[in-house]
Amino acid sequence: EEDADATDKQSGGQFTLERLAATRKAAHFLVEELEEYYNGKEQTNRMLNDAWTKSWASDSEEDLQRMEKLSDTMARALVTEEQNEFIIGTIGSSVAAGHDNCHYDSYENQLERTLGPVWQAAGMKLVTQNAGEGGGCGDSYDNQVYCVTQNVSPNVDLLHYSWTYFEAGSKDKAMSARESLVRWAQMMPKQPPVHVLNVSWKREGDPKKEEELADYYAIFGYNTFYMRTSHTLGGYPYEGREEDYIIYDYGHVGDGYHNVTRYGREETDADRKDSLGVVMRNWHPGPLGFELSADAFSYVYSKAILEALDMIEGAFSNGKDPQDTWSASKRKVVLKRSLPAPLHCDPLYCSVDQPPSCLNYEKPTFGYWGARLEDPNGSLNPHKGEHQNWELWTENNDWTYMVDKQDVAVYQDSDEKEKCRHLDACGGISAATKENGMAVFRLPKMEVGLIVICGCCGKDVGENMFLNNTSLEFQYNSQSMDRSTWDIWPNEKCVRITKSHSVSSTTGHTYLSINVVDDLTEPVRISHLITL
Repeated sequence: EEDADATDKQSGGQFTLERLAATRKAAHFLVEELEEYYNGKEQTNRMLNDAWTKSWASDSEEDLQRMEKLSDTMARALVTEEQNEFIIGTIGSSVAAGHDNCHYDSYENQLERTLGPVWQAAGMKLVTQNAGEGGGCGDSYDNQVYCVTQNVSPNVDLLHYSWTYFEAGSKDKAMSARESLVRWAQMMPKQPPVHVLNVSWKREGDPKKEEELADYYAIFGYNTFYMRTSHTLGGYPYEGREEDYIIYDYGHVGDGYHNVTRYGREETDADRKDSLGVVMRNWHPGPLGFELSADAFSYVYSKAILEALDMIEGAFSNGKDPQDTWSASKRKVVLKRSLPAPLHCDPLYCSVDQPPSCLNYEKPTFGYWGARLEDPNGSLNPHKGEHQNWELWTENNDWTYMVDKQDVAVYQDSDEKEKCRHLDACGGISAATKENGMAVFRLPKMEVGLIVICGCCGKDVGENMFLNNTSLEFQYNSQSMDRSTWDIWPNEKCVRITKSHSVSSTTGHTYLSINVVDDLTEPVRISHLITL
């Protein structure tokens, strides 16, 4: 029995020394493959390490803290006995969704295929959750950061954000949203580092504020990768100004370093192979642009895995069980009082012990809803017996939705066309007439008392659909609500109906009900119900 215990301790559970060696071999193989692909260590370092707000190769105090957080994240995933998946979740715009391409070619899917073998060697599966969406639903970073734990799993190990095109002209709001996301992430079970994909240049936006935020939250692993800065740092002698580089012309094949993705080298269909060499389509990266982005994440993450393996091996060498240090159960809980004072975000909403909750009817979602539509006949429904017949609605997109024409032509007669289908679709719960009656939502426990309702579809539907729509009656815990206290927030598709706690509950639950009291001139569609 004692010998069995000793063997268990030496093995660290399922993550044995043999598995450690296999993982290290796979990580080294990927690092070396990428360094060969990008013409040596020096160029690879410039393109994949230095094209971030703060370089991952730096030895400044903040940069070392950033890598320490990332390596710690990897170590905990590797040794936690009950964890068999490493999850990277992305929230973002059509860039994240992979529009103007086949979904197969999105950066998340490429990242999963590139980095996946390293996690496979560790006896785990790499899973990427792509919650990117097009602009047709009217969303932006303003409202979608509040839905992080429904849009992606609350159990993500890493959290990606790619709403940067929507940040133009409102950098202060964007910094507030990003900062809120970083802080809320620390309240999620695995406290995931937040990494931003920006497919433009580091010089755009407000570089000073970007660097300030990156250093301020280095302890939480925060950083941003810039795709076009990576092209420039590689040293290829492009002609003219950066913004005029020919590689960014629509449909241009080749970025100066490669003319096709690695997985496109063996492609036999000439049109598909040509497609896999495209850098940009409109403002969206093509497969080759997405490959560079996926490679940057894969390179940095492989380096962090190697550091994590060194830490775990050190524990083995000292006769310690690495689970005693890095198992998920040993992760220290972060409380709001231990967060640094916010730089940009409202402390009422970003200095909290729980992230916001969201009921999001758009697709896709990978997490859990906060509010829920109550059963009309539920025993606790305060409006049981009243007519409740709102209808679920989801946009019906076929496989060609937001797929480039070139790939549609390639796959239109193919059994593989589903690889092109994008996941995102607008949706909501809808009422068109008085006959739809009431929708009753049971709200989750709220720390602040914030309630926000958003509509679909369009960027400015909040005012007419909710704020000024007298055909709708709103009640909170069966008490009519005063519209004079409402405002358009956090963007124009949404209305904030309570800013903080006001009406208390007498039933142990809180409820928001919306009743159609007159026929509507336009359908009402609720896409989100946000609570905090």
